[in-house]
This record gives sequence, C-alpha cells and structure tokens, in this order.
Amino acid sequence: MNTRSSVRPGLHEPVLAGVVTALVGFTSSFAVVLAGLRATGASPEQAASGLLALTAVVGLGIVLLSLRYRIPVTLSWSTPGAALLAGASIPSGGWPAAVGAFLVTGILIALTAAVPWLGRLVARIPQHLAQAMLAGVLLPLCLAPFQSIGTIPLLVLPVILVWLAASALAPKWSVPLALVAALAVIGVQLGLAGTTIEASSLAPSLAFTLPTIAPAAVVGIALPLYVVTMASQNLPGVAVLSSFGYRTPWRPALAVTGVGTAVVAPFGGHAVNLAALSAALSAGEGAGEDRDRRWIAALTAGLSYLVLAACSGALVVVVGAAPAGLVEAVAGLALIGTMATAVTASFRDATGRMSGAVTFLLAASGLSVVGIGGAFWALIGGLVVRAAIERRGPA
Repeated sequence: MNTRSSVRPGLHEPVLAGVVTALVGFTSSFAVVLAGLRATGASPEQAASGLLALTAVVGLGIVLLSLRYRIPVTLSWSTPGAALLAGASIPSGGWPAAVGAFLVTGILIALTAAVPWLGRLVARIPQHLAQAMLAGVLLPLCLAPFQSIGTIPLLVLPVILVWLAASALAPKWSVPLALVAALAVIGVQLGLAGTTIEASSLAPSLAFTLPTIAPAAVVGIALPLYVVTMASQNLPGVAVLSSFGYRTPWRPALAVTGVGTAVVAPFGGHAVNLAALSAALSAGEGAGEDRDRRWIAALTAGLSYLVLAACSGALVVVVGAAPAGLVEAVAGLALIGTMATAVTASFRDATGRMSGAVTFLLAASGLSVVGIGGAFWALIGGLVVRAAIERRGPA
C-alpha cells in the first residue's frame, strides 16, 4: 500500500509535464507551420497533410528516443524553419520543388549524424549571423498582428489583448490562449455567416507529392532551412538538456530527425529537430524531483503528439475558415519572443554589428535573385561584410 502511494505522486508530475510539453509545442506554432507551407505553394490539403505528418513523426521520434535512452529528449518541428518558409516565395518548380528541398534538408540532417565534420562546419557559422538571418526572416511575420489592426481590428484586437494578459500572468500559455481566442473569433464569424463545416472534412489525411530536386530550391530553401534548424533548434536543444544535467544522444537524435524529415517530406513536412524551448518543460523540475524518471515526461509528450495528430485535420479546417490575416496574426504573436531573442543575439557583440545588420536587412528584404530567396543571400552578405571590414588583427 505504501509502495503504491509513493509511486503515484512520482508519476503524476512527469505525465502532466509531458502533456503540457506537447500542448504548448503544438498550439504555439502550428499556425506558423501552415503559413510556411502555404507560402511555398502547398494547397490547403497539402498543408494539412504536412502538419499531420510532422506531428506524427515528432511523436514517434520522441517515443523511440525516450524509451531507448531513458532521458527526457523531446523533438519538435522547426518553427524558425517554418517562419523562413513563410517569408519565402513559391520556388521555380512549385510545390514539388519545395518538397524536394525538404527532402534534401532531411538528408543533410542525417548526414550530419554520419559525418561529424558537417556538424562542426555548421557550428563554425558565426552565431550572430545565424541569429540575424532568423530575425530578418521573422520580421514580416511579427509585423502581421499589428498590420491586421488596420484591416480587421475587431477580430484581431481581442486576440492581442488575450496574448498580452496571458504574457503577464502565464507566459508559457500566452500563445495557446491567443489561439483559443482566435478560434473563438472564428467560431463567432462562422456562426454569424451561417457557415457549416462538413464532419467528413475534419478527419486528417495525407497527400503524397513526388519530390522534384530543383537547384534554386535546394540553394534557396534547403540550405537556409538546414542552417536555421541546426543553429536555432538542434544546438540550443542540446544546451537545454545539458543545463538540466542530461547528455543528448547527439548522433542518434540527428539520425532520427534527419530520417524522419526525409520520410515526411513527400507528405509536406519541412523539418524535424530537437526541441529547444519546450524541452525545458519535460527536462526541468516541473517534471518531478526524480531526474531518473523525467524521461516519462518525454514519453508522455510523444504519445500526446500522436493524439494531437489525429486532431490536426479538424484544426486545419477551422483555421482555413478564418478571416484573412487572423491566423497570420496568431503566428506573428507566437514568434515575437523568438525574434526579440534573435535580434538581441545579432547585435550583442559590437565588433559584429555591421555584418549582423546587413544579414538582418537582407533577410527581411524579401530579395530573390535567380529564384533563390533572401535567407541565403543574407547569410552570404553577412559573411562577406564580416570578412571585408570586421577582421580582427593579431592578438
């Protein structure tokens, strides 16, 4: 009897932490994923397929890694990568070329597990340039909530007010609660318009697209997507686990996420990686005092993602019925914190501010040359400026 009573409290905390990890990870960024996939040419059905495939493979990957290594390692889709896609344009070759770029991204991530020097090469990219590229990519999305005030004020202001109040009282729930507010607004709009949704359309479904390998899409989408996923997700994910005393199974995790990305690419998934911000929810003290049992939180998060995958179709249908600009506003609110962090990191070091500024401005400009988007040219421009005017003399 005493044994049972001592076990139950120990399980309650990690299980609850795992459910919260999945809910926060999914609801805080799935709108960004949908925006990114649609921007690169996906139809509503293909974007819904991508969200379903990503959610399922994230859940399966977490279950596999947590059971194998008994540590709270969690995965997510690449939210910065989705933001990068949202700021891009439809590549030459259309959606199949974008899918081909996602496939190449998965291969590059998997290769990083097999070829250690590739990971070291990514780690050598100046962090302030990677962060400046990310900040520039995020800027247009982060402007969306405030631009929407001018077009749909009565719809977007309640969402912003809920986000502000939640940010003050319960920060980790600010974006999920803003999403709930947006769904309520959408529901009211559908009710006033007398719009009905077919029950059959709520079921999740996969849509296969044969990938096309287009050089411009590989350079303009795959390479920046790989860099931003590694620099802004995988490397910080290792640091988060390390801060709680866990050693990340680096190469197995990259193999799982790389292969997972390649598998879901034909179904519209853009990139899978180690979780960064949400990883702390499963690895921290909120998952229980017993560090050796916090892997249960990760396992629960993986199983919760599989449940969310089954609900993804209904969410996509409801979101698809939203007034123009409302979903983009929620996505922008979700990314403001990430952008603030990226901007701070971009300009923290005075010796690198010029290259950081050039990288930021190029990424935010929407530049496209020979079909290659601004994220790639931003990184190149930043490296050129750094080499030309920021060289340090001998110590």
